[in-house]
Amino acid sequence: MKILIIEDEPRAASQLQGLLKACNFDYELLDIIDTVESALLWFQKNTTPDLVFMDIQLADGLSFEIFQKIEVEAPIIFTTAFDQYAIQAFKVNSVDYLLKPIQKNDLNDALDKFLKSNQPTAINPSILKQLLGSMQPPTKREGLLVKEGGGFVQIKISDLLYCYSEDSITFGVTSKKRFIINETMDELFDSLDQNIFFRINRGQIVAKSSIQKMYPYFNHRVKLSVSNPRDQEFIVSRPKTGDFKKWMNL
Repeated sequence: MKILIIEDEPRAASQLQGLLKACNFDYELLDIIDTVESALLWFQKNTTPDLVFMDIQLADGLSFEIFQKIEVEAPIIFTTAFDQYAIQAFKVNSVDYLLKPIQKNDLNDALDKFLKSNQPTAINPSILKQLLGSMQPPTKREGLLVKEGGGFVQIKISDLLYCYSEDSITFGVTSKKRFIINETMDELFDSLDQNIFFRINRGQIVAKSSIQKMYPYFNHRVKLSVSNPRDQEFIVSRPKTGDFKKWMNL
C-alpha cells in the first residue's frame, strides 16, 4: 500500500507513521509534503498513491486549495485540529477525517473503512465548497442587548465575565453588574466566540479572561474561581472536563 502524507508538522507526521505501524498497516511511504505548492507539484509529477493522509492547515494555506487547481483521484483521509464547524461539515458530507491528536482506535476505524469502501475516491466539488465554508465560522457579535430597569441597554461582549441560567432566566455578569439576557443559554452560546467563552455545564458559560484559578474537584471534575462570582459555584461537568482542559491549553 503506497501512501502519501501531506503534513506541515514533522512531529505529527512522525506520530502518524508510528500509529500506522502500531495498527499493523502494511505501507510504503512515498513522501511527506508540507505545503500546498509542493503538493501540487508532487501530484503533477508522480503516479497516484493508494491513500493520502492530508492535514487541512498547511504552511502556506488550506489543503483544500489543492482540489481547486487539480483533480486528485486518490482516497483522502483528512487530519484536522479545527473546531466543531469543520467537524460538522465532515460528518454531514461523509468525508473521512481524523481529529488531532490522532488516536490509534480512530485510525484503525478509518483504515478499516478505507479498505472496505467501494465509494468513488474523487472529492465532490459541492462537498469541497461546504468544507471550505466550514473553515470560516459565523462572525460573532460584539454587543449584547440586555434588560435594565424598564428598558434595554447594549453591553460589550468583551465585558462579559460569565453567564448563567436560574429559574429559566439567563443572566450575564460583568465586573460591575448583573443583567437579564432575553435569550436561552443555547442561543446565547451559539452566538459567542467559542475561543473566548466555554459552556462548562448546562447552566453556566465562562469567559477565559474571568478564570482566576482552577482546582481538582470530586468525580474527576474541575472547580473554577472566577471574577465577581456573586455566590455562584463554577464546576466543569465531567463530560466537558477533557474539552475544557484542551480549551485552556492544559
